[in-house]
Parts: sequence; structure tokens; C-alpha cells
Amino acid sequence: MKYSYFPGCSLKATGRAYEESFLSLCKALDMEMEELENWNCCGATSFMSVEMGAAYALTIRNLAIAEKAGLDMVAPCGGCYGILLKADHYYKKYPTVHESAVKSLKTEGLEYKGTVRVRHPLDVLASDLPPRALRSKVKKPLKGLKVACYYGCRFVRPIAPFDDMHNPETMDLLLKTVGARIVDYTMKGKCCGGAMSGAMPNVAQEMTYLILRAAERAEADVVATACPLCQFNLEAYQDEIRAAHPDLKPIPVVYFTQLLGVALGLDATATALNRQIVPVEPILREKGILADEKKQPATAGV
Repeated sequence: MKYSYFPGCSLKATGRAYEESFLSLCKALDMEMEELENWNCCGATSFMSVEMGAAYALTIRNLAIAEKAGLDMVAPCGGCYGILLKADHYYKKYPTVHESAVKSLKTEGLEYKGTVRVRHPLDVLASDLPPRALRSKVKKPLKGLKVACYYGCRFVRPIAPFDDMHNPETMDLLLKTVGARIVDYTMKGKCCGGAMSGAMPNVAQEMTYLILRAAERAEADVVATACPLCQFNLEAYQDEIRAAHPDLKPIPVVYFTQLLGVALGLDATATALNRQIVPVEPILREKGILADEKKQPATAGV
């Protein structure tokens, strides 16, 4: 299985753990990801409200490049996935967006016929890979690990075609397949406040606290997500949140791809576990999923 891979800006920067674990997982599952040549930022920024036509043209440029490859386009970032879907929809529905994009694409000798299928890794893994194929690759089942799956507000809304926008469950099902115990909590589709973390950090951190506290009350060992902005927001500000809410305990926030990779026996480098701010490895060792370092046989130095 081969796909056109759109990493977006975050996966090359603060979301590197997502890219590294995703690509390692795909390699283990014999799914080939060919990075989109000469891609540009998807436009999921404030530029969309400043100059809509130009912003959509930038987004559609990526679709035009992907169309030449003739492959489904996979976008792991929730923001990228959502805006690429939206741009494709607007290109087909609204003449002003279409005309502006066509004019801009011509300057590069590009055109877009609207044939690209934009997909999220959750969709690809759940739809293109039979559960038995994933299950057969499991070497270290996530048995006993209680996971709160956090989807956030972005990639399942408003037009994601593969999951329920009110009660998404694709991540739940994938992690159940590799042995995890999925906890039931009420905040998995609520906004984490990521878009407000720069302008109104106190408001964003209160929103984040509610999500983390709900996961804690559900006795989750770890929160799993599929969005680099959500992952950063939920993990990086825990110290600041605890200053206002001392009841909040540290909880690791990881990408679902990292947990799937661990279950398939990939090492800490391939799954980018070393990039966590709140360490997840101690919990995985406690559950017997990762080997306890203290019990490892000694090796001679050089």
C-alpha cells in the first residue's frame, strides 16, 4: 500500500514525535509513505481570515501536487487534515475560491481536477488494514494500560467522513486491537484551547485542565491523541496548570502512533518516547509492556 504523505509544519518541528512514530509504524506495517514533493504550509493559520482567496490557493497547491502522484493523500495533523478537506470542498462548491485557485496554480504550471482523496492516519489504519493484520504484528500487547483517547475538536469536524463527529471511536478501536483498555470519559471531543494558548493562556489552560482532570478521574494511565497542537497543549502546560490546580497529577500525553508502535515491539527511538515532557516509559514498565531497565542484564563497557 502506497500513499502520498503530507507532513505539514508541526510534524517537522514540535510534533516530530508524531512523524517519527507514524513513519516507523507504517514501515512495520508495510505501508509506504511518499512525502509530497515541494509541499507548503497548509494554511491552517490566521491568514485564512486575512486573505481567504490566497490562503485557499496555497492549500489547494498541495492538492494539485498530490494529484500528479495519483495517490491518496495522508495528513496526520488534525489542522492540516481539516483544512485540506475544507479547501477541496470549497474548491468544488464556490466559484470564487475555484477561480482564485486556478489563477494562482497557473503561475506554477499546476492544475487541480479535484480527484485527491485526503485521509487521516486513523482512517487509513482502520479502513485499509484488516484488524487481524494489525493484531498479527503485536509483540507487546498493551495489556493493563488504561488509555483516554482524546480526539479534540478539529479533525472530526465538520466534514471528516470516516468517524462520528459527536462520538468518534476509531482511535479507541485501534488501541483496543493491540490490547489497551479504553476508559470512558466525557471530554474526548472537547476543545483543548490550543488556538487560544498564545493570546489567552489562562483560558486555554482552564480548558486543558478540564480534559486532563476528566481523564484522571476515569483512572487513565495515559492520554492518546492524534493532533500535534492538542498533544503540545495537553502536555507542555501541566506545570502551569498545577499552579492553579494542585489536585492535577502529571499524566503522559502521547500520540496514538507511539502506543501502536510500542505494541508492535518498536524501540524507544522508533516510537520517539524520548521526546515526551511527561515520561510515559515508567508506566509502560510498571505494566510490564516495556522491560524494566533494572532487570536488564549488565553489558561490558568499552
